[in-house]
Amino acid sequence: MLLNVAKQPCSFSCASGEYLEMKNQVCSKCGEGTYSLGSGIKFDEWDELPAGFSNVATFMDTVVGPSDSRPEGCNNSSWVPRGNYIESNRDDCTVSLIYAVHLKKSGYVFFEYQYVDNNIFFEFFIQNDQCQEMDTTADKWVKLTDNGEWGSHSVMLKSGTNILYWRTTGILMGSKAVKPVLVKNITIEGVAYTSECFPCKPGTFSDKPGSFICQVCPRNTYSEKGAKECIRCDEDSQFSEEGSSECMERPPCTSKDYFQIHTPCDEEGKTQIMYKWIEPKICREDLTDAIRLPPSGEKKDCPPCNPGFYNNGSSSCHPCPPGTFSDGTKADCVLYFMVDINRKSTNVVESWGGTKEKQAYTHVIFKNATFTFTWAFQRTNQGQDNRRFINDMVKIYSITATNAVDGVASSCRACALGSEQSGSSCVPCPPGHYIEKETNQCVECPPDTYLSIHQVYGKEACIPCGPGSRSTLDHSVCYSDCFFYHEKENQSLHYDFSNLSSVGSLMNGPSFTSKGTKYFHFFNISLCGHEGKKLALCTNNITDFTVKEMVAGSDDYTNLVGAFVCQSTIIPSESKGFRAALSSQSIILADTFLGVTVETTLQNINIKEDMFPVSPSQIPDVHFFYKSSTTTTSCVNGRSTAVKMRCNPAKPGAGAISVPSKCPAGTCDGCTFYFLWESVEACPLCTEHDFHEIEGACKRGFQETLYVWNEPKWCIKGISLPEKKLSTCETVDFWLKVGAGVGAFTAVLLVALTCYFWKKNQKLEYKYSKLVMTTNSKECELPAADSCAIMEGEDNEEEVVYSNKQSLLGKLKSLATKEKEDHFESVQLKSSRSPNI
Repeated sequence: MLLNVAKQPCSFSCASGEYLEMKNQVCSKCGEGTYSLGSGIKFDEWDELPAGFSNVATFMDTVVGPSDSRPEGCNNSSWVPRGNYIESNRDDCTVSLIYAVHLKKSGYVFFEYQYVDNNIFFEFFIQNDQCQEMDTTADKWVKLTDNGEWGSHSVMLKSGTNILYWRTTGILMGSKAVKPVLVKNITIEGVAYTSECFPCKPGTFSDKPGSFICQVCPRNTYSEKGAKECIRCDEDSQFSEEGSSECMERPPCTSKDYFQIHTPCDEEGKTQIMYKWIEPKICREDLTDAIRLPPSGEKKDCPPCNPGFYNNGSSSCHPCPPGTFSDGTKADCVLYFMVDINRKSTNVVESWGGTKEKQAYTHVIFKNATFTFTWAFQRTNQGQDNRRFINDMVKIYSITATNAVDGVASSCRACALGSEQSGSSCVPCPPGHYIEKETNQCVECPPDTYLSIHQVYGKEACIPCGPGSRSTLDHSVCYSDCFFYHEKENQSLHYDFSNLSSVGSLMNGPSFTSKGTKYFHFFNISLCGHEGKKLALCTNNITDFTVKEMVAGSDDYTNLVGAFVCQSTIIPSESKGFRAALSSQSIILADTFLGVTVETTLQNINIKEDMFPVSPSQIPDVHFFYKSSTTTTSCVNGRSTAVKMRCNPAKPGAGAISVPSKCPAGTCDGCTFYFLWESVEACPLCTEHDFHEIEGACKRGFQETLYVWNEPKWCIKGISLPEKKLSTCETVDFWLKVGAGVGAFTAVLLVALTCYFWKKNQKLEYKYSKLVMTTNSKECELPAADSCAIMEGEDNEEEVVYSNKQSLLGKLKSLATKEKEDHFESVQLKSSRSPNI
């Protein structure tokens, strides 16, 4: 038997709109009602899961085990077809939508998606037939889209087997439901050929052979699968939207199907009320329960002008002249601030209700894109009388947008005059300068003040920085230079936080979702220094969540949040089967530095005493205060942060950061965050009050004096310990010898003096007694001579013995007393043997 087989080269492929006729091995055009991509396949119908797709659901958690051991496992979690798209799961299971395809040549995969909720991790990656991830999906994290906007994602494919994965993981914290990921129009290019053409899906048609795409049916028409043309609906009783697969019956008209407008006020102060149907009109007026369009043309009085405006008899309102005013009544209204990015969709960013005082609001933009801002003011209760709220108003004083590409000013205002060109031309003020009101000259703001962005006139435009802070050279922002001084009990404490100026990190937890998924709150803190630069960065959906600095030359700022303090949610690598930790839900906690002080309160931010354990030392804690300019519905004054710096010699280096035990998430109300940072680097600098001296023993005539730190040591750096001091001294043995010698000499002297005075006392006593006896003698009747003399040569043959029984001390005292009382001259008396005188 002879076979005639047509051969095609390996690189053979069919063009778009064609299919390979297997019998003849030739490419033929697709017929009407069908289409073909040629060397590609497309999935745009999701009434059911197309052939080749599969769902795999897992719940991997190291705490509780795999899903098969859990009663509430993930067996019911899957991607769900929804007609025109497929929808991801809404729980915290990990579900993969998988499709395997074999390519004869290099190609690509393309799909459209909606991904608006960062509480879900959405990744797309490709594996080969060895289950190895392809290099082409290095950036596997799919970017978020705006609400209601369809984004697109495409990845190059290599020839051979490619296994495509669309994988989602929900992070459910609390009772908040997540918004699922939507995927549609999956297109794969690179197959050699398709052996058949695909029929057009319902709502589309193909009226020409060789089509590579099906056209959408217009409004009020429909088509079924594989249609060559669209069928028109009975417009009297039916309607359909674009791309419909069937016609729907027109419902009866209600009050929601029309609206009213007011014509401009005429010269009589009247306005006409006009009613119109909402287009396109889909309701019927001829049905039994239908309502008719009310007649137009009714005239009513024009409402009064808003407060601050008046009607001068014309059909329009004019501002009140200077020195006059017009008021209104209070109302229950709401002001909406909306943002549209890249002209896709408008979303409400913030709203204010009720009566509000004059306030400033800042919306921070982190994305390089085209923004459209919208302000809307309306009643909150539509059912009330329209005329009740005609005088409600909102005043917008100023709108400032910075860093606009090719931005221009919307108006002119007075500028400073150059001193040399006064009266001739205006010159711009340098950064950090205000305009002096009297002279219109540029004057630099005083030190440690920053220039207000809302005002440049007068010295009051320079706002003082907080305590312990200084301003940048251009007076644009206040910051801490990492140095702080405090006077305490006549002692000056100097702190140097320079070694803590880099980003400090804290990961608290863990916490668990309702199904047990582990997650952490990760905080980054940029304490001080760096000329006010915010070095704390938090990221979304990246593997390296501990990044400290911006990658040089990187243009992708969409997933980065920079501030003094920021927070992100971390999913650890051991949870959910991820190979690396994931980060999401990054928010700014502090972008403005308020000040540093030992006080526990600054600008309504209060650190309570029972919030952290009491410090064991007498060294005061130092507090850094920050705030965020971004307000939220729950935090009308914005978020704020307080960091308590505590000296702890037991924690070297960067130390440790902790949160209050009562508030394990760092905050108790979601608006104010508190941190305790303990480190030896938070201790004050050492001074002479932090050490004492110790004197050593005197050895060989020398003595050492040592200097040691007071224990425990509550200081760091600062002054150094003085060197040990060596001084001369006399030993103890020498002084003992000197003392013994002096004592012996003193004892001998005292004995000699005692003997001398005792002997002298004896003689004086004798002389005195002899004199008394001579004076009182009765043998001599003659008058006493004026003086008595003893002839030379006469001997004292007669002695009078006087016995004094007083002690030696008593004798000495008596002698002293007598010497003071008797002032006569003592004469020794002798008795004469001759009877004659």
